[in-house]
Formats: sequence, C-alpha cells, structure tokens
Amino acid sequence: MLSVLYRTRITHLSRSPVHHYFEQGGYLWYVDLDDLPRLPRWLQPFATFEAADHLSPPVTGPDTLRARVDQYLADRGVDLPGGTVTALTQARVLGHVFNPLTVFWCHDDRGVLRHVIAEVHTTSGDRHAYLLPPTGAQPAAVKKAVMVSPADGADGYYLVRAPLPGVDLDVTISLHRDNKPAFVATLDGTRWKASVANVMRLQLVAPMAPLIGEMWIRMQGTTLWTQRAPAVTRAPEREREKVGQL
Repeated sequence: MLSVLYRTRITHLSRSPVHHYFEQGGYLWYVDLDDLPRLPRWLQPFATFEAADHLSPPVTGPDTLRARVDQYLADRGVDLPGGTVTALTQARVLGHVFNPLTVFWCHDDRGVLRHVIAEVHTTSGDRHAYLLPPTGAQPAAVKKAVMVSPADGADGYYLVRAPLPGVDLDVTISLHRDNKPAFVATLDGTRWKASVANVMRLQLVAPMAPLIGEMWIRMQGTTLWTQRAPAVTRAPEREREKVGQL
C-alpha cells in the first residue's frame, strides 16, 4: 500500500458539563506499518515515524511500530501473522509530535479486517489504546479508561465509528454518560497523494501541525476552565496504571 495524506478537519462538541464547540484544520498520514514513507533526506524532518510515540515496546525483538502493535494484540490473545496493519496518525514534525487519536486497522493474512485499535493521547502525557471490533460504518462501544481533560472524568463509554479510510476520511467518537452524548468529536478529510510537493505544501498551510494542534487543545481546555467547568482530580499514579491495563 502506498502511503497517502489526508487534509483534515477536526470538530469537538462538548455538551456537558458546559457547552463548548471548536474546529481545527490539519493533516494526517495513512500508512502501512510494514512500508512506512521514504522521503528525501532533506524532507525527513517534516515526517518521521517513531515507535516510541505509540503503545508499549515488544517483549523481544526489534522495537518497531509494527512490533508494538503485534505485542499489543498478543497481550490480548490476538495473533495476525502476515496480516497488514495500517495506521492513521500524525508524524513527527521537526522533532515534535502530538497524536490525540491514532487508529490502527489490523488485517489477517487474507486481507480481512479483524481488529481496530484506537489509541488516545492526552495533553498531560497519558495514553491508552482501545481494542475494537471492525464494525465498519457502525459504531463500536467501549468503556472509557483514561481522563483526557481536567474538566472531564474517566467515567462513561465511547461509541467509536472508524471505517477504513478511502477517498474521504470519516471518523466519529462520542462519549456517553447516562445514555446521553456528553461529547462528540469528528475527524473528516480528503485524500491527497503523499508526494514531495504535497508534503511541502502542507508545511505552508498547516505549519508545525502537531505543536499547533496541542497548543490549540490546551487553549480550549483553558476556555472550558474560564467557563467554570469543574476540574476533576486525577487518580493517583498507581490507580492510573491499573486503568491503563484494562
């Protein structure tokens, strides 16, 4: 599979504890973990993919992004030898990366999609990966396991709709409490060829995308605080580790 780019638009709608909406433009890579992009050396600082930015290192063998996905699946009793794993993610740009959401689509050796992994990163440095069934255009439910905002706890459950990207990208995640949506995020985009010209173009229209994205989310958190959204106390480190193992 040849890598592609998606020019993206992200929307966030918070309904509880306060009503707040924002949207942000950017771009993401869609890559085959066994065939990551090979850019000219002079352009590589604007798109590098590091295993350490995702999941946990493998128990044995080389520490690659593919090996980390295989280890994550193996820890949950899943074995997909020879199957393709594709990922929608943000690359490192000038050494910086911030991936609020990375999605991995895991196929068996016949090309059948078997599992979806949705990995969430928070601005506080926590991350957690959710293993989902391949539900296509229908959402999959999963219990929330990590606090992503000081104004939001770790209770409730997500509905995640993450069909395989095509010409268009269309991912939706909603957080539900008491059978009501408390938060809805959408990620949509249009596919671009991953050419040198397009990578350069995106550095102009969305410069330092990971850093700007993180700063923007932090600004929205500050806005929620000024709107008197109640802060939620973070669990002690030991308790957060237990949650992360769910």
